[in-house]
Amino acid sequence: MRSNITDKLLPSSRYEDEAARRGYAHIAGIDEAGRGPLAGPVVAAAVVLTFPDIPRGLNDSKLLSARVREKLAYEIGEKAFAVGIGIVPPEIIDQINILQATRQAMSLAVKNMLPQPDYLLIDGPISLDLDFPQEAIVKGDRLSLSVAAAGIVAKVTRDKIMLDLHEKYPLYGFDKHKGYPTQGHRQAVLTYGPCLAHRKSFRGVVGFF
Repeated sequence: MRSNITDKLLPSSRYEDEAARRGYAHIAGIDEAGRGPLAGPVVAAAVVLTFPDIPRGLNDSKLLSARVREKLAYEIGEKAFAVGIGIVPPEIIDQINILQATRQAMSLAVKNMLPQPDYLLIDGPISLDLDFPQEAIVKGDRLSLSVAAAGIVAKVTRDKIMLDLHEKYPLYGFDKHKGYPTQGHRQAVLTYGPCLAHRKSFRGVVGFF
């Protein structure tokens, strides 16, 4: 079932509540970070929150500061019933395209959860090839608390990976833009050429190969 919703609402537990009314107990929110960058992996997270003991202030990760995201990610890790992470590197993104890599990362996040969920709430119009009942929620990170939590965990996880890549490839400024196609990042690619962390199939990088 898909929900076409405006982004005027704040995350709530209404999707989780509805699934619980239908008998599901372990409801995982799933979201990703890193579909748009020129470099680095795409990272997905799956989170089963423990209601009502959830961190306060959950929201779309893009609307939160880095400091708040990190604080919330720590609290999610402490309070959640289960958390799973899925990471797909640039070379796989280049092989299968970013949409399929996103789906793969989301599926890995679910598979890496212990215990396993019994229902999935997925951000965006995406379905996963998993044997779980699932619901795709457009703008789910602004509507579902579980999806918002997953988005925060995915974003914080990916940002840490990009900081590590900055140490390895300091010429590109990954610590600042996290691989996104800023003017400075594009200029660095033009000046130095891409590194092994770049996605060879993405516009702005593909011409070097």
